[in-house]
Amino acid sequence: MKLRDATWLFLLTVPATALTVCADPDYLPYSNRSGEGFENKVAGAVAKALGETVEYTWASHRGHGGFTQFLSSTLDAKKCDVVMSIPYGSREELTTRPYYISSYVFVFPKSKKYDITAMDSPVLKRLKVGFEHDTPAEDGLKIRGMVPGAAVPFDVSDEGGESPAVMLTALKEGKIDVLITWQPAIGAFLKASPDLEVVMVPNTRALGAPEQYSFPMSMGVREGNEALKKRLDEVIEKHQAELTSILADSGVMTSFK
Repeated sequence: MKLRDATWLFLLTVPATALTVCADPDYLPYSNRSGEGFENKVAGAVAKALGETVEYTWASHRGHGGFTQFLSSTLDAKKCDVVMSIPYGSREELTTRPYYISSYVFVFPKSKKYDITAMDSPVLKRLKVGFEHDTPAEDGLKIRGMVPGAAVPFDVSDEGGESPAVMLTALKEGKIDVLITWQPAIGAFLKASPDLEVVMVPNTRALGAPEQYSFPMSMGVREGNEALKKRLDEVIEKHQAELTSILADSGVMTSFK
């Protein structure tokens, strides 16, 4: 065998380096074992750009401790190297440059023609408002004295196996009049609901301190892993259009074009 042939044989038998990703195995539209979530698809695109394959460490985001516990038991425990969605500038991990910006949204039947443009819209105080526990939406409603009251809480992010689609079902069944939730959580399901109006919640307030409802989202790596952060930053910069297209195809509203 010639040396050149032996070199090629060696290269073909060396396994590709893997991008190890922490993800929830059953939490669409984010991720699942079948790779159907938008985070799965983003991970695949990033790994391809790096010339690597994807290997997953599966663990639930939900239940006791939530996302913080998920990070502690996976990424921080060195069972993987990256998570695909974490708020930019998070104190828990090192974050890449943002690859999308999305927002909390109001969702309600178009037929109702509600005049809802902000958390201070007067009509909200006359409606039964659905929201998720432990989110900026809950904080905003509490500030306005709407929790407790006619507001209806959901615990989707804490209940394993429950889909964010249950909130849209409650809306369609009339159990709530309007829903306030993180748009990426329901974007994929909205495709089948053209009868619903979706309005971004602005980062404004008529009185008092400003409130934040739009967030830049990044990929997260362990503190100190600057080398991987740099590689991911380069991929995001070079492949932003592809990542944005993946998100759009998955129904995620993003301000990155």
